[in-house]
Amino acid sequence: MDFSWKVIIDAGLISAALLLATLIRSKVRFFQKYLIPNALTAGFHLLPLYNYVLPPIGYSKNGLGDLVYHLLNISFIAMSLRSSPPKVKGHKGGGVLGMSSGILMGYATQALLGLFLTLLFIPAVHPAFGLHLPLGFALGPGQAYAIGKGWESMGFEGGSSVGLAFAAIGYLWACFGGVVLINKGIRKGWVSADVLSMMKNTDVLRGTIAKDEEKPIGARLTTDSEAIDSFSFHVAAVVVVYFLSFLFLKGLTFLLSFAGKAGMDLATNFWGINFIFSAIIAIVIRKLIDRFHIGHVFDNETLTRISGFSVDYMVAGALAAISLVFIGKYWLPLLIMSTLCGIMVFITVPWMSSRMFHDYRFERMLMLYGVSTGTLSTGLALLRVMDPEFKTKVSSDYMLSAGLTFLLAIPFILSINLPAKAYVTGSMSYYWLMIGIAGLYLLYVLVTYAILARKKSFAKPLKIWYED
Repeated sequence: MDFSWKVIIDAGLISAALLLATLIRSKVRFFQKYLIPNALTAGFHLLPLYNYVLPPIGYSKNGLGDLVYHLLNISFIAMSLRSSPPKVKGHKGGGVLGMSSGILMGYATQALLGLFLTLLFIPAVHPAFGLHLPLGFALGPGQAYAIGKGWESMGFEGGSSVGLAFAAIGYLWACFGGVVLINKGIRKGWVSADVLSMMKNTDVLRGTIAKDEEKPIGARLTTDSEAIDSFSFHVAAVVVVYFLSFLFLKGLTFLLSFAGKAGMDLATNFWGINFIFSAIIAIVIRKLIDRFHIGHVFDNETLTRISGFSVDYMVAGALAAISLVFIGKYWLPLLIMSTLCGIMVFITVPWMSSRMFHDYRFERMLMLYGVSTGTLSTGLALLRVMDPEFKTKVSSDYMLSAGLTFLLAIPFILSINLPAKAYVTGSMSYYWLMIGIAGLYLLYVLVTYAILARKKSFAKPLKIWYED
């Protein structure tokens, strides 16, 4: 019988690569020292396989793009269905708002850097090329792939592969740059003595829990397994929300079709940023769940596991989906932009964090650096080196800031197609409009930063780390 095995083959290859990467991380000190995520290692293992080994035998990697797209949306839904963490008392100020401002700073500065550098390479590159900096570095591979794929229909040849390449380089900056910052902080005395004692947890380095160590609880049962397995229940809830987002976009596409070609173009762009609509619908569903007092049947940790599963497979699959042909075509602007962006983040995040935050400055800086170059998982990985049990307020502050950041970032994401529209219409006014929008975000960040940092805003400007 003619059954399709493509999704199983892709999932099997990714799974094998993840298991191999986990074994390597647990045994090889290099991967432990630089805290390289297993999904990143797995993706690099799959990259030559999908580019050089499988195509000659007639196996394409087209399905990987679909897998990455769906896993991205699922990860956003799972996180958005979680109940809001309790507000943390005793803040000295600057925690939640500062974390949100730090993330938005990455969006604004990376967008401006990419857009201005793109002007040096036009017409050799597509006008949207530079916006892959914030997409790949600050947002992540899923978003870079999904939006880059949409740009391909707007004249950006290889847009999805370029976005994934920027994301992969961002991960490298997160891992290697993060470890450099940690070692620099220890050497310069930026890290307190009690934090240094917590860093002796070798499980963080190995990536696996030792045989005799107590295993942390990753999920709690909220249903009787005789009726329905708790994990099945949570997966069903996530998939139902995803189905609702599909129906919503289908309906929106139908309505926009009455606006002609412009409406259909807008609908196509909306499908490319489905993760935003999926997250919004999940937030609405969560509000209804809380309104009807049935939140007790949903477990935050289980939803986190679903999101974590999606992110691991998404990152590995996204890297495997990179076309090295297009990377070779754009290697010079790719190298120049990613290098300058990496250096900029390496300098600005510690500079800003040490002046803006009033507590856990180094830990907050590492978290922001990780999410400004990789994803939430890399930010948490760097934070765990300093705070293995997440006992500080840093992780909770980040989660509390996520809602504010998400709402503030919606206009930025909705405007992300403006440079591509400049290419389609031949009018650079759309390009300059995107620069103006990124500039407004930067202005907001600078004002917020000045309010939080006060007298320290521009104190000792030549020092990357401010010390009283």
